[in-house]
Amino acid sequence: MGDLGMGMDKVGMVLAMVVIVMAIVGRCDPSESNRDMARRAPWRIHTLFSVECQDYFDWQTVGLMHSFRKSGQPGPITRLLSCTDEEMKAYRGMDLAPTFRVPSMSRHPKTGDWYPAINKPAGVAYWLDHSEDAKNVDWVVILDADMIMRGPILPWEVGAERGKPVAAYYGYLIGCDNILAKLHTAHPEYCDKVGGLFIMHIDDLKAVAPLWLSKTEEVRQDREHWATNITGDIYSSGWISEMYGYAFGAAEVGLHHKTTDDLMIYPGYVPRKDVEPLLLHYGLAFSVGNWSFSKLEHHEDDIVYRCGKLFPPPPYPRQVEQMEADSDKRRSFFLSIECVNTLNEGLLIHHAATGCPKPTWSKYLSFLKSQRFSEMTKPKSLTPQMHKRLQAVKTESSGKPGGIRPKIHTVFSTECSPYFDWQTVGLMHSFHLSGQPGNITRLLSCTEKDLMKYKGHDLAPTHYVPSMSRHPLTGDWYPAINKPAAVLHWLNHAAIDAEYIVILDADMVLRGPITPWEFNAERGHPVSTPYGYLVGCDNMLAQIHTRHPEACDKVGGVIIMHIDDLRKFALFWLHKTEEVRADKEHYATKFTGDIYSSGWISEMYGYSFGAAEINLRHRINPDILIYPGYAPRKGVEPRVFHYGLKFGVGNWSFDKADWRNTDVVNICWSKFPEPPDPSTLSSTDDSTLVRDKLSIECAQKLNEALYLHHMRRKCIEAGKDNLSQSKMNVSNGRWQERKKATIRLYRDLQQSLHDPPDVVIVRPRYWMVCVWMLCVFGFLLVLSVEPGTMRMCI
Repeated sequence: MGDLGMGMDKVGMVLAMVVIVMAIVGRCDPSESNRDMARRAPWRIHTLFSVECQDYFDWQTVGLMHSFRKSGQPGPITRLLSCTDEEMKAYRGMDLAPTFRVPSMSRHPKTGDWYPAINKPAGVAYWLDHSEDAKNVDWVVILDADMIMRGPILPWEVGAERGKPVAAYYGYLIGCDNILAKLHTAHPEYCDKVGGLFIMHIDDLKAVAPLWLSKTEEVRQDREHWATNITGDIYSSGWISEMYGYAFGAAEVGLHHKTTDDLMIYPGYVPRKDVEPLLLHYGLAFSVGNWSFSKLEHHEDDIVYRCGKLFPPPPYPRQVEQMEADSDKRRSFFLSIECVNTLNEGLLIHHAATGCPKPTWSKYLSFLKSQRFSEMTKPKSLTPQMHKRLQAVKTESSGKPGGIRPKIHTVFSTECSPYFDWQTVGLMHSFHLSGQPGNITRLLSCTEKDLMKYKGHDLAPTHYVPSMSRHPLTGDWYPAINKPAAVLHWLNHAAIDAEYIVILDADMVLRGPITPWEFNAERGHPVSTPYGYLVGCDNMLAQIHTRHPEACDKVGGVIIMHIDDLRKFALFWLHKTEEVRADKEHYATKFTGDIYSSGWISEMYGYSFGAAEINLRHRINPDILIYPGYAPRKGVEPRVFHYGLKFGVGNWSFDKADWRNTDVVNICWSKFPEPPDPSTLSSTDDSTLVRDKLSIECAQKLNEALYLHHMRRKCIEAGKDNLSQSKMNVSNGRWQERKKATIRLYRDLQQSLHDPPDVVIVRPRYWMVCVWMLCVFGFLLVLSVEPGTMRMCI
């Protein structure tokens, strides 16, 4: 028994070592590396491509899917499959890719026009409306089926931003420069010549998708302007209508692209010396020596379903090296052969997976399994030069004066009080998340006494303004006058290089960008939101206080105004506010609409009457702003929450006035009462459900802002400091969990920004080392067990 014990001890030791080796081998799993990368991606990303039910698209799908897996691209991929019911009966390629079926529009349901290219925008729009995946994604990469991926395409590495997608430059879209753009978009100056590859935020895709489709239909019907000299289409057939549909649709919603020639290349073209393209787009014929490839020659090819069938093999790398001495052309040839070799490798793997017999050995098959081919097709990443260029690239200006977007500056007015401080924290947090272009400035109105003890200097970029809460001449206490007084002071004392100014209130939360190009603000025509209760525009109040009562607009809240207009207008805004405030005889509700008859909304009338004086006529947009507690119009996504009124969901409610004297900014881990969990909402009325979700979103955003603010202030963790603990009204464990999770998320995000996810490449030699180590330990296992012991074990 002693021999048996010793033998078993040895066996146990060696088995333990084998387990360790197996763990090492497990870490060599490349699929695990890709999964790790996807987990480390700081945002959710989804790749899309559009196809139809044809053999032609099936072999392209096999190639793209194979290259997607090799590339290390994080996140899922979805094939948008456009098929009629009749086509689906005979279709045999449903297992080629993760698929979302969309209705075919190849034959237009209304016009009868045969135009399969429209399936791309139609498929994307359908996916956005009907797929659950579209609700759980931050960034979308849109590819064409005839592409090969060579490495991961990461929005945060290539410089994509909300409102500024990254796309490939398509210079032949000359319609952006001529009558075509003038006919089909209200903003021809914003038409970008882009296509092929789109890397964009999901919010931008939701905005552009409906117009991408409708503008495609428009251009397709405009047969009078299909000529080559107008469209750049060498066939004058209207075939690139879909590309113009995208360009014109993007111009309509104010998307301005960062264009690049570095990420994508057509095989046969020569890349720059410091560029490693991440996409091969084989839309054109290309050749290497006497060998050539054209996708159109394989339009009816059922190569996916014929065992052992491959595309004609291109020359081997050694042959390329012998045929071309020029290093640049040779590099171009290598990309060309890599494209078709990857297609063939994908076909081989697909055939094997579908049960095809093992193909007969050949030199070419041996090459596809070789170390050299593995090295040639390992995942690529941005070169340092590419990364630098992509991060620095400016938005495409389309080469025309005015093509560059005007600069924007956002301002809001506050006072030196805890009440305005927590509002500032919420607005600043939402500003950084919204994608709002340009800078932001807080106009802080304080007395010298208040300023000496004020603690919130670091809450926002700030312009300090003398307080007019107590009017210096009349002694009237009216803090609301600080808004026009502060704007006037800022204009007179700050260096402002912006063309448009966006004026907000402090008690707002931004949900998306507010730009003059999207909402159509122009010089002489500011944009604002309707304030219908300003009945004084319709009665004697306007007749008393402006020479142009007919020009009085009932507006307020959000203002988008050209800087020249603001400079002319600001003094009128202040003076008219003083006038209306002094007119106590007309404070009554029937004159002002003020339910308190207190003159509190004098500043709002000061704005309307001042604008009327210089004949500024507003473009009034009811969809920019919403008060939580109200439901938006169907299909509208408001850009701003204005939480000026009390709102609630069930037994929970929020009223900013309740927090007028509470310092939630300077007392560690203070917060507002948690709103209900959205998943608990059960209303059967869609409007009520949307209303309640928006109310919850607003409150959550304020609390989220406070979490991050306290973390930046390096507040002591709850439970570690008795004084802080006694001051904090945070008895509920849900708050503690969310705070800690937020801290972890914030730290992880900070780390990810400094160390973007990379792809761990596992080369064949590592596998060989792992297998060799396993064999050695197996051999030691056999030696360690004596013959007698082995017999006893048996």
